[in-house]
Amino acid sequence: MDLKTVGRLGIALFLTIGMSCRSQYQMTGIERSRVLVDRSFDTQYDASLERFIAPYRHEVDSIMSPVVGKAARYMSAQRPESILSNLLADILMWAAKDYHEQPDLAVYNVGGIRAAFAEGNVTYGDVLDVAPFENKICFLTLTGEKLLELFSQIASVGGEGVSHGVELVITKDNRLSGVCLNGHDINPSANYRIATLDYLAQGNDKMYAFKDKTQVNAPQDASNNVRFIIMNYFREKMEQGEAVDSRMEGRIIVE
Repeated sequence: MDLKTVGRLGIALFLTIGMSCRSQYQMTGIERSRVLVDRSFDTQYDASLERFIAPYRHEVDSIMSPVVGKAARYMSAQRPESILSNLLADILMWAAKDYHEQPDLAVYNVGGIRAAFAEGNVTYGDVLDVAPFENKICFLTLTGEKLLELFSQIASVGGEGVSHGVELVITKDNRLSGVCLNGHDINPSANYRIATLDYLAQGNDKMYAFKDKTQVNAPQDASNNVRFIIMNYFREKMEQGEAVDSRMEGRIIVE
């Protein structure tokens, strides 16, 4: 049993036990112990762990194993630009129509992308590995002045996921030296609509400019979790007979 399997089991067990607590039972006490989960699980068979997991394995597999689509190639995330960070930012733009939004751009943090998609079938569990957090889609408005600040903050960390049409040039010491959006300069006095994650909208991951947001649309239902949005995108492509793909476009260039 590898670490990924242990992690998925842990999440699924948490969800399963959490849902069971909504019954007539009431918690009367908590006891805890620490279990070290490291690479020794990959090489050492633990019969007691297997016995503990066995009753849950079928249910966990039924949740994690369904195929939601296909990946055309191996896709991973890194800075300054990557196939996977481009894809996830573009998926936020794709989803905007379901929220009656027309954003000018999208931002997805590389630090929130925790795995890669392998070429071939993509399962629910694969999407959960890539997007394991409870982050939800969010739409907000920034002035052009604040958007330039945001791009400078993105440059300061070496890049983040940005959608098609964004072109940033950053220096080797992580300063913003050029910016273009859909072929145009940023107008400091104009307003720009942005699709992102609610986590980033709070100004996290050094994206402090988001704290000056206005006109926020941040639906909080579980269906708005980005993992479900990613799955919906993969499912739509699968229904169309297409594998999900992305490409490098020079969205963020280090000069």
